[in-house]
Amino acid sequence: MNKPKKVAILTAGGLAPCLSSAVGGLIERYTEIDPSIEIICYRSGYKGLLLGDSYVVTPEIREKAGLLHRFGGSPIGNSRVKLTNVKDCVKRGLVQEGENPQKVAADQLIKDGVDILHTIGGDDTNTAAADLAAFLADNNYGLTVIGLPKTVDNDVFPIKQSLGAWTAAEQGARYFQNVVAENNANPRMLIVHEVMGRSCGWLTAATAVEYRKLLDRAEWLPELGLSRESYEVHAVFIPEMDFDIAAEAARLRAIMDKVDCVNIFVSEGAGVETIVAEMLAKGQEVPRDAFGHVKLDAVNPGKWFGEQFAEMLGAEKTLVQKSGYFARAAASNIEDIRLIKSCTDLAVECALRREAGVIGHDEDNGNVLRAIEFPRIKGGKPFDIDTPWFNDVLAAIGQTKGAKVETSH
Repeated sequence: MNKPKKVAILTAGGLAPCLSSAVGGLIERYTEIDPSIEIICYRSGYKGLLLGDSYVVTPEIREKAGLLHRFGGSPIGNSRVKLTNVKDCVKRGLVQEGENPQKVAADQLIKDGVDILHTIGGDDTNTAAADLAAFLADNNYGLTVIGLPKTVDNDVFPIKQSLGAWTAAEQGARYFQNVVAENNANPRMLIVHEVMGRSCGWLTAATAVEYRKLLDRAEWLPELGLSRESYEVHAVFIPEMDFDIAAEAARLRAIMDKVDCVNIFVSEGAGVETIVAEMLAKGQEVPRDAFGHVKLDAVNPGKWFGEQFAEMLGAEKTLVQKSGYFARAAASNIEDIRLIKSCTDLAVECALRREAGVIGHDEDNGNVLRAIEFPRIKGGKPFDIDTPWFNDVLAAIGQTKGAKVETSH
């Protein structure tokens, strides 16, 4: 098969600490392999594709593409657009009434002369890419779609490690390192650290691990009230793990009585079903996005956990802080840059041989790095609460591990 003449790149969904670096990595690798291959980047994800709005990657951009590894966010812009949600696309003025967004996107790719489309995003982005790839194949467009897995939740089947998740955990820990010092701003302080993770607790658990590494490296002066006990993670609540709120309250009350504060790490998706049920029972509307997901900012799980525990712990003040936007817009750390490079290099190799799929370590095939078939890509992969490093955290903080919560996908 002939080599591609022109490739397009888009980033979509929420931000993660890999987007800028992944865009830079693709541009660098194409330039190394064959600088004659043209590159464009669609502005603001699928929105730019539908509207034909793109950046041309010039020789000057290629020369400085390495700068993108130093930045977070996405220089080419993101949006949450679902091509199969026709009503939403029409409402937002991205297509005209009666048009099929997938066909509009496919026709724009042909108009732009694109052979390869690289999508960088989470499960929603890549399921949208899978739908588009199927449409292109069914209608003989002759285009290849290659995805890269971005999500701080690290919850994409069957991918072992999503790009950006390691960095998000490290950055969430750095964020809380400052927030936790609020524990001495008020007696009997309850601090709730809400971490991103709609249906997967991996990021919350990993953030707790990274934060405790910072505590391990610190020096303390307990004689003057500066003790590790007051800076410690006292509880971790994630969607996959059940817990007895009364028993946890009793345990945490004892900690509050001893060190005058309690610090809780909670996934933003923990307790959502309970919160939604309460809202519906009160006749309140539950806001949802274009993909049908509950808008977590609207239901506010961190606030709910704070309210549940404040009275039972006798807290004088409750502080809820969310590290999500701080963590997800960070530049990639060294570990993620290494992972991103291996994935972008393989993505270009796959492009040259016109092999479609999502690049990642395939958990169902010996964790081999490969182009995973689009139909196998699904979101909502639960975190395994039997993971040894997570059990080590719970044992260290004295929290009893609750039963596994059954998750479906």
